[in-house]
Parts: sequence; C-alpha cells; structure tokens
Amino acid sequence: MERLDKTINSYLDVWLGPRDPRVKGWLLLENYTPTFIFSVLYLLIVWLGPKYMRNKQPFSCRGILVVYNLGLTLLSLYMFYELVTGVWEGGYNFFCQDTHSGGEADMKIIRVLWWYYFSKLIEFMDTFFFILRKNNHQITVLHVYHHATMLNIWWFVMNWVPCGHSYFGATLNSFIHVLMYSYYGLSAVPAMRPYLWWKKYITQGQLTQFVLTIFQTSCGVVWPCAFPQGWLYFQISYMISLIILFTNFYIQTYNKKASSRRKEYQNGSTATVNGYTNSFSSLENNVKQRKQRKD
Repeated sequence: MERLDKTINSYLDVWLGPRDPRVKGWLLLENYTPTFIFSVLYLLIVWLGPKYMRNKQPFSCRGILVVYNLGLTLLSLYMFYELVTGVWEGGYNFFCQDTHSGGEADMKIIRVLWWYYFSKLIEFMDTFFFILRKNNHQITVLHVYHHATMLNIWWFVMNWVPCGHSYFGATLNSFIHVLMYSYYGLSAVPAMRPYLWWKKYITQGQLTQFVLTIFQTSCGVVWPCAFPQGWLYFQISYMISLIILFTNFYIQTYNKKASSRRKEYQNGSTATVNGYTNSFSSLENNVKQRKQRKD
C-alpha cells in the first residue's frame, strides 16, 4: 500500500505541481488512496444495498436521523460562521484571492475547509439511510454523482488550493446545508411534517448558489490574481453540471407534479390537495359499495 501511495503521489505531483505544505500530514490528506477507497465503497453500497434490502422490512431510523441531521446542521453552521469571519479577518478580495496573502486568516480558512472536506465523507450516510429505509426513489443519478464527486474534488482542493478563492462555494454550501439538514431533521418527526413548507425553496437556493459560484469564480478569470486558473475553469465546469442536474430534478419534482395534479383535478378524478384525499369522493364511493352489498 505504501508503494502504491508513493506512485500515485508522484504522478499527482507531476500532473498538478507541488502541494500546499500547510496541510502536510493532515488526516486523510497525505495520500489519495483512502479517499478513493471510501468513494468505491460508497458506490458498492449504493449498488448492493438496495439488493440486500429488497426482501427485508425497512428500518425506521427516526431517532438516529434526528441526531444525525442535527449534528450536520450544527457542523454546517459552525463552518459557515468560521468561513465568514475568516474571510473578513483576512480581507479577502471577492473578485480574486490567492492562497498566500491572508496571513493567519488563511490558516483559519484551511482548518475550516478541512472540516468541509471531511463533512463530505459524513454525508455518505444520507444515501445509506435512504437504503435502510428503502427510499430507493431518492437515490437518483444527481444524488450519487454529487456525493461521490464532492469528497474527491475536495481532497484535491485541500492539497493544492486549500484557501483563497476556494472559500466562496464552500461558504454558500454550508449556509444551504444549515437549511437543508434542519429541514430533514424536523421531517424525521411526524408531528412536524405538516409545518414544513420550504423544501422547494431549498432546491431554489441550491441553484442560486451554483449560479453565484460561477459568477464569483468567473471574476477570478476576468481579473486574475495568483490563484491557479485551471482550478477556476474546473469549478465553473462542475457548477454547470450541477445546474443541469438540479434543474432537471426541480422540473421533475415540482413542475411536472404540479401539472399532473391540475390535470387530475380537471378530469374529475379523486382530488388530492396538500396530501389529503377528497373526503367527499371517498364517502360517496363507500356509500355505493354498501348499496351494492345490500342488493
């Protein structure tokens, strides 16, 4: 394994240049192999997990889901706060910020972004809970693509550009995750579900986040600084891929479902409004069935 790590590291150093020495020896960052193995295991569980659960009863996971989502909500809030204060303390330039001019604030950003990278490993549990609860319809291409790629991308970011212009997308994403994981935590409590109305707006917030990240990253291309340009072009490309996938998800989840509900209502079928079936129609059907049994 040690020989494999050395070989991979030598290829990466030739391909991407020298690493940032400030993260040397940090947990999981020294070698790419652990991150790659975690990603492969994740994909194997995504493939084999639903097959294993096919003939089994789904797990509730209600209690652990509340704790898990609360934990990620607090972690995301911590990262958002630390990133905002670190950027303020370092006097970061919105248009382009290199990786070595923020002084001690750079180290603060690096430490927080390590937690951001590590959170992507923790978030694999999102998918595992879907499998255990047999919510396989939620394990979409978008879901798996996003989770599998983020851990790997941020391993590279942490080794080569662990601060500077890298802060912006992580800051926005941490804020969105405060909203998202608090929503999921509350939705694990059945009594709270009727009061949760902002799921649609979380997706809108994610799309807004991607657009803003593209804009801010493009500023570094138009008004360049010492931040490596290749990373900026990669980030723009990745954000575009997420916009395409999230837009498709939004259309499939909200626009098409809304139009199908309108069609059902117009055709006179049993109406469903806010998850409740039309009780009058149900009562009428029950009366007809009783009459038939009497005859």
